[in-house]
Amino acid sequence: MQIEFTHKQSAHCENGVVSNLMRHNGFEVSEPMVFGIGSGLLFCYIPFLKVNHAPVVTYRAMPGFIFNRFAKRVGIKIKREKFSSPESAKSRLDENLAKNNPVGLQVGVYNLLYFPDEYRFHFNAHNLVVYGKENENYLISDPVMEQVTTLTEKQLEKVRFAKGAFAPKGHIYYPTAFPEKLELKSAIIKGIKQTCREMTAPFPIVGTNGIKTISKLIRKWPKKKGAKVANHYLGQIVRMQEEIGTGGGGFRYIYAAFLQEASQVLGNEKLKELSKEMTKIGDDWRDFALNASRIYKNRSPETDAYNKVADELEAIANSEAAFFKKLKKAI
Repeated sequence: MQIEFTHKQSAHCENGVVSNLMRHNGFEVSEPMVFGIGSGLLFCYIPFLKVNHAPVVTYRAMPGFIFNRFAKRVGIKIKREKFSSPESAKSRLDENLAKNNPVGLQVGVYNLLYFPDEYRFHFNAHNLVVYGKENENYLISDPVMEQVTTLTEKQLEKVRFAKGAFAPKGHIYYPTAFPEKLELKSAIIKGIKQTCREMTAPFPIVGTNGIKTISKLIRKWPKKKGAKVANHYLGQIVRMQEEIGTGGGGFRYIYAAFLQEASQVLGNEKLKELSKEMTKIGDDWRDFALNASRIYKNRSPETDAYNKVADELEAIANSEAAFFKKLKKAI
């Protein structure tokens, strides 16, 4: 049982799943376009939620939000289901495959055996496509991997019912209805407006204010938490930025690509200019990650290293605050 499905590698799992499922159904929509229309870009510091014993920092919308928003804005319908038992989850998956319908799944990363060991930790918001089954093996198109792969029934069950924060509970999703033509223009504008609202929100843990909050905390952690915990917390920020779901720098590059593509669809040259500015901000995020990693790996030559990376983050926050004001004005 194998569906004719084209695997295309992407930078981020949820965008990649949506783009690949849309392509399978006859609509060429790029990963950046999915991300931008779905208002995927975000920053949020969630101190009350811990992953790997450190507060969560997220650079993206909550799992599932990107596809939901994208679908609503371009006029497609999707179906989502979660399950109380592995048996019912397996039954629904097999039912879809029998109908030649590839599906998206939300899974835990820790037991994905085809992932390199350094990327396998307790994170339950990864997305992939199942496009067939041969004997007891499910055919897997994981968009962050270069090639397709397989998982046994037991291996897939384990990742579909991973425990902990954002437990997937067998989560399955797929498009069910499409318009004759996707209305991208209005969808792009709605997607940009929401991202601008969220990134300039007047709350201390969201958007550019959230980046400033983290900057202030980094300055306090060494004395307040001690070197070991401070290093662990700083490492968490970088790991969430660079290793989990593409993260801060990578998402900025995807958003820059979206703005460049959107400038052509809307005939708006200003978006092309802002695309270059967002690429520069992405570079700044990558520089921050490099300098922060030197600290928690005890390789920083700076005596006042924590304040230096906090300064970098504060500068990024100011750059993004100015950027999203200009972006809002541009549309």
